[in-house]
Amino acid sequence: MSANWITINTPQGDSFSAHLARPPTGRGPGIVLIQEIWGVNEHIRAVAEQYALAGFVVLAPDIFWRQQPHLSLDYDQAGSARAFELYGQVDKAKAAADVAATVAHLRSLPQLDGKVATLGFCLGGLLAYHGGILAKADAIVAYYGGGIAQHLALAAELTQPVLFHHGGLDSHITQDQVDQIKQAFQGRSNATFFDYPQAEHGFNCWGRPMYRQRDAALAQGRTLQFLAGQL
Repeated sequence: MSANWITINTPQGDSFSAHLARPPTGRGPGIVLIQEIWGVNEHIRAVAEQYALAGFVVLAPDIFWRQQPHLSLDYDQAGSARAFELYGQVDKAKAAADVAATVAHLRSLPQLDGKVATLGFCLGGLLAYHGGILAKADAIVAYYGGGIAQHLALAAELTQPVLFHHGGLDSHITQDQVDQIKQAFQGRSNATFFDYPQAEHGFNCWGRPMYRQRDAALAQGRTLQFLAGQL
């Protein structure tokens, strides 16, 4: 397995970086992996490597490039304060377009052998949803996607398979919001939901105190099964 940073050009003539992790075989189906608000940090790069070891070509775009390129923050008080400061400056529509540009770039790579999914956590979950719709990604995975309940008008445009993971104790995405998302996809065969009753927001991240190993492992297994079936 190998990894390095590459450059992605936008349709507007700008460019930003993305972290590319290739599988040991060098080729495979693709995942656009979208960060939380701490940037493409050690945790996100490790997640990219996990999926690369599972055989995927993984491309993690630098979503905060307009605010601070190559952001990589720790989960301590200072890192979190900076993360939330920058999060408040993000234009989510532009960030979703960046995800779509990343999907297009991944589809052009010679290492790609198969289809492409978007997969993200929190802010990245929202962008996997919105950017995946824009790019017509082949599948979408949203871990506790912050703000999806405020973007349900897009649900009618989502025709590809989508997998949602939510924590039952998530104070950022309330059960009412989860219910709204489920209602928007009621009767739709393309949407799958998994709930983790004892999990808080961010339960997949081993760098944060809310990490739950069993739920994270269960969600990853379900995600791999979903991606294997769709890509």
